[in-house]
Amino acid sequence: MLEQPEDTTEDGPKTVSPDEATEPTDVAPEGGTEAPATEAPAAQPRTEPEEQLSPKERRHRARSPHTQSRPQRSATERAAERLEARKKKAAERRRWRASSRDKRRAGGPREDTTPAPDTATTGGPRTRQGVVVSNRGDKTITVRIEVQRAHRTYGKVVRTSSTLHVHDEANDANAGDTVRVVESRPLSATKRWRLVEILERAR
Repeated sequence: MLEQPEDTTEDGPKTVSPDEATEPTDVAPEGGTEAPATEAPAAQPRTEPEEQLSPKERRHRARSPHTQSRPQRSATERAAERLEARKKKAAERRRWRASSRDKRRAGGPREDTTPAPDTATTGGPRTRQGVVVSNRGDKTITVRIEVQRAHRTYGKVVRTSSTLHVHDEANDANAGDTVRVVESRPLSATKRWRLVEILERAR
């Protein structure tokens, strides 16, 4: 029977287990030099051939961690986002239209050469002032109405003209006269206006 080595401590003898007794101790030999520890050669990592990437692929790989970290959204969430963006843009358009409409109204009435109607009340017959361009028809003259006004967006003065067929009961007006006409009931297929007075005779 083997005797277990004893170690004495302050409290008394200490018994050493057989496993501890058999463990090698790192004690230097008497020569004073430590014995070199025999280590297993470290496993060298396998070097794979470096992959040749184009600049575009390198940029894509550099970006991919950022894009992959983004949470993927479902189709319903994307549709809801698009709907919210559309509603926001529509509200902005409505505000812009309302503000531009208020600005136009605050700027005063547009420039218009047509005279105001004789009656002060609204809803009365319209009156126009123009130049007679033809009086060849019987009791009918053709009057050109020229209107010039500033463009509502660009501010440029735009001139437009239109022609009216006017009833002249006395065949009094001649070509070149400046006349005033008033709206009336339909008098023929094309006549809806009646001569009121001749403002200026042609020279």
